[in-house]
Amino acid sequence: MSTYELLCLENPLLDIQAKGDEALLEKYGLKNNDAILAEEKHMGIYAELESRDAKLIAGGAAQNTARGAQYILPADSVVYFGCVGKDKYAETLLQANKEAGLAVRYRYDETAPTGRCGVVITGHDRSMCTDLAAANCYKIDHLKENWDVVEKSKAYYVGGYHLTVCVPAILALAEEAAKENKPFALSLAAPFIPQFFKEPLDQTAPYWDYVIGNETEAIAYADGHDLDTHDIPTIAKALANLPKKNTQRKRVAIITQGTDPTLIAVQGEDEVKSFPVRAIDKSEIVDTNGAGDAFAGGFFAGVVKGEKIETCVDMGHWLAALGLRELGPSYPFPKQTYTAA
Repeated sequence: MSTYELLCLENPLLDIQAKGDEALLEKYGLKNNDAILAEEKHMGIYAELESRDAKLIAGGAAQNTARGAQYILPADSVVYFGCVGKDKYAETLLQANKEAGLAVRYRYDETAPTGRCGVVITGHDRSMCTDLAAANCYKIDHLKENWDVVEKSKAYYVGGYHLTVCVPAILALAEEAAKENKPFALSLAAPFIPQFFKEPLDQTAPYWDYVIGNETEAIAYADGHDLDTHDIPTIAKALANLPKKNTQRKRVAIITQGTDPTLIAVQGEDEVKSFPVRAIDKSEIVDTNGAGDAFAGGFFAGVVKGEKIETCVDMGHWLAALGLRELGPSYPFPKQTYTAA
């Protein structure tokens, strides 16, 4: 059984991505630069996007991050867990991961189709509407069946979207990380996670060695936890200084802010450090979808390589800048090699 540097867990999805307009957003009650779970009223959007010459792209936030980390790390460094259906969409995901060199341990659900995410692109903005389907059917039994992979992996990254699916699996990884002093990272994923899944999020909080989110997710966390502030550095410090189970590691809170600097707060430290992003001309931006996932992939590739925080942030910015020049959450091939800013 292979030893992996990084094990990722979340919800594998096929992104159905097409250009739209305000009328399409309004028709389905969607907002620019938002991420929601689909309700019955949204189910027509997937066929409508496909009718608009949609691109079908391997997605799911942590799966994007896993491919990003594998882009930087040596071959066979990253493995990804999640649940898919037995259908052509799952085959599309497998092929994309194979091309990226990403190992997968999928659970195959017998009844539900592979999950899908409708991505409406309007200019440089995007709105994501997710029908979890099979991704919602992940079971801790599958993780236990592959526990030898868990034990041999050196670090764990869980996408916060999985808090809507299988909290016991997240906690099993978290407890293993604390017991063995391995890094455990969790993303806030989307504003609705700290808003509507506050209890499971808080269950995992003591185990976070790294917590990562963007400014809107940080504000949603602050509102949901009565922090009485929208000041991002203050929220970052609050996240960093929550009670922690594994006291051998200081927690690191990472807040990205689009084109504004990325903020880093470290447990017990007063200073919140600010890191400007790598400049990229607007004319070079092809698609912002997955830029945050790319940053996380670069950052956590640095973590498993043992790099200092400043280098991890720069690796994240480097990979995000590459991803912004690609369609969907993807990275250029032939592979480019990271160089420090």
